[in-house]
Amino acid sequence: MKRKLFKTMIAAGAVAMICACGDDAATKAADAIGGVGSSGSASPAVDSPCNGVLSAADTWLFDTGNGYWVIYADGAVTDAAGKPVAAFVDGSIMTLDGVPAVSGIDLNTLTPCKANAVIDTQTGELTILSSASADPQDPGLSAGNDPLNPGSSAATNPEDPFIPKSSTSVNPNDTTTTPLDESSSSVNTDPDIGPDGFPTIESYGAPPAEYTKDILNNGKTGWSSRYWDACKPHCSWLSSVDTTSEETYEAGMTVARNCNIHDVEVPAFTLGHAVQQYWMGFEGTNSACDTKDSTGTFTCSDMAPIAVNENLSYGYVAGSGSLYKYGCGKCYHLQYNGGNHANDVKATHKALKGKHIVVMVSNIGYDVEEGQFDMLVPGGGVGAFDALSTMLGVSKSDLGAGSGGFLTECQQSLGWDNTVEAYQKCVIAKCEAVFSKWPNLLRGCKWYAEWYMAADNPTYNWEEVECPQYLIDHYMTTINTTKDNRYRWRDDWSSYKKGDELETQECLTADYPQGCGP
Repeated sequence: MKRKLFKTMIAAGAVAMICACGDDAATKAADAIGGVGSSGSASPAVDSPCNGVLSAADTWLFDTGNGYWVIYADGAVTDAAGKPVAAFVDGSIMTLDGVPAVSGIDLNTLTPCKANAVIDTQTGELTILSSASADPQDPGLSAGNDPLNPGSSAATNPEDPFIPKSSTSVNPNDTTTTPLDESSSSVNTDPDIGPDGFPTIESYGAPPAEYTKDILNNGKTGWSSRYWDACKPHCSWLSSVDTTSEETYEAGMTVARNCNIHDVEVPAFTLGHAVQQYWMGFEGTNSACDTKDSTGTFTCSDMAPIAVNENLSYGYVAGSGSLYKYGCGKCYHLQYNGGNHANDVKATHKALKGKHIVVMVSNIGYDVEEGQFDMLVPGGGVGAFDALSTMLGVSKSDLGAGSGGFLTECQQSLGWDNTVEAYQKCVIAKCEAVFSKWPNLLRGCKWYAEWYMAADNPTYNWEEVECPQYLIDHYMTTINTTKDNRYRWRDDWSSYKKGDELETQECLTADYPQGCGP
């Protein structure tokens, strides 16, 4: 489903800028923003902040302290003139670079504004609605009553006692977030590109039929465990991929992306930290699970699982080290068969039965059994390693049981055979409490409760398939696109920002014409 409201919003912004020449449409636009329209519509109350907004859809106003931003029901965020500036996801505002910034936004507390214009996206013609003076305090626009409100689902009901309340202001001392950068010249005007810079899940179109075909009788069974330790992915290390030649490197889908503590992609490998003419070679950027601080690299948050529809999802897994030499980048179709790894079938396993997921191997687990896939699920437990508490700035005890995460804690508090709904509500509450500033992690954590039905170690039938483009795009590094590079080693990647130029080092010599590579 395309973001139609976002397309309309862009058109509104374009008209507002194009019409600065003073023609009749410009007069209408100015009237809609600031007073009585030429069509004769009444002016809003002079003290209403809705005066300053030209909106082709019902919206909410967020006060940045330096003017209002407009939140649309599809999650787009613009300035008052319609220029895209950010995105609204699960109660948080993210920059156009995909960096979490402002969290805990309750639409009930914001000023709602009625649509005051209609934009013809084909001709660009602007028509002012006669209802431009609608009462900005119209209770029909409250977040709890508006069917377009992205925060009105039962899972994110602001009145749900399991969902914590938090300040909408940016904490300047919080090193786990990056404040909004209003000076950025990188403005996304493509409705098919999400706030993280990647195509939206809807823009990929209908998934291949093979991803949802019935394979419950194919004889190949396995089971899923879960974890999210936030370490540098195993498949981000050069040793995990075939570097025999440039062709084998690229054919194996290169190495997996990794990110810094601010969720910005950084190199997976650079020149070695001790490179010089007598020793040439590459070295993987340090994992935060090794550095145990903010200087290392982490799993990028957009590798959290995502629902394609009610019957199909995409995600990433750790595959068994006993099966593959170069297993990174392979994909598998799983169909859940209603069972449990320990033959302890609960209502959650039955609720998951029949659903499909296509997973891509981004980690190799040498403690993962043959036929097992260890699913990357935020809130699924950090396991033997932990970079997640560092990334989030929380205590390890906040992340649930080391093995099993939030669900295991919910089972301990609710009993081991409660209802699906009870486990879902308990897990969602823990998701909201820990991941409120991280929209992708929050999405993946709630996915586990809502789509995955909070199933504990379910069994499935499986087969290998071609990878969906969505998983390829979020897996493949956009920096180490070839096996050779000249990027200089850095001990600390925490200050790297999207768009920063990477420092290079030239080490070609007459004695070493092959350069710095292996």
